[in-house]
Amino acid sequence: MQTQYSQSTKSIMPKISALIITLNEAKNIGFVIENLSFADEIIVVDSFSEDETVLIANSYPNVKVFQHPFEDFTKQRNFALSKANYEWILFLDADERVTTPLREEIVSTINQENTEDAYYFYRKFMFKNEPLHFSGWQTDKNIRLFKKKKSKYTEDRLVHEVLKVEGSVSSLKNKLIHYSYHSFKSYKQKMVNYAHLKAKELHNKGVKPNAFHYVIKPLYKFLHAYILRMGILDGRKGFIICYLNALSVYKRYPILKEISKK
Repeated sequence: MQTQYSQSTKSIMPKISALIITLNEAKNIGFVIENLSFADEIIVVDSFSEDETVLIANSYPNVKVFQHPFEDFTKQRNFALSKANYEWILFLDADERVTTPLREEIVSTINQENTEDAYYFYRKFMFKNEPLHFSGWQTDKNIRLFKKKKSKYTEDRLVHEVLKVEGSVSSLKNKLIHYSYHSFKSYKQKMVNYAHLKAKELHNKGVKPNAFHYVIKPLYKFLHAYILRMGILDGRKGFIICYLNALSVYKRYPILKEISKK
């Protein structure tokens, strides 16, 4: 009787679709899939990786893999959303990890009688394998858990996409681990890629670059994170992160200028 009751209870529990978008994430994809093993389905949307990302993802029987051309992060995330089958969406980047306390909080939260429609996750930024405590990341948060029918990524943002939620939003207490920085070269390339998308976004909004954009905005980005947001207390790691994030701001405007010419 106990077994039958447990099965009946499980059948009416809210279900989670875990979504991941990827490009050349062979070093991460296996770890994040295993990290999401508590989800009821795992969907990977890959933008035609040239490494073994798809091969590794397909080796997991509980994973559905779709390949879809990458235009921007918003379109890619909304495509992934269209493939989800369940009410609750847990959207992770390949370099993010759910801790055991966070996993338990996720499960207990969605099983409450009254839930919000979406939840922010605070993130702990990892510089290689060491946490970054300041540099602007101390209050970093993103909506990672939400109800599918209440949410959609806004079309006007091509990078650092925004989820529009028609309903109530709250935050979970436990932090998501963000292994974003592996090496100077890889993080720099990520920032340059973001600059390309941001330049396209600014072009769509009719922005024309000028001296303010080339000098003041990247300088402010660096000083704000390094001084006001106490990146200096993170030592060498803080300087590197603040510099590369400011570099991304600087790079977008020459790219925007070229796009405007065309």
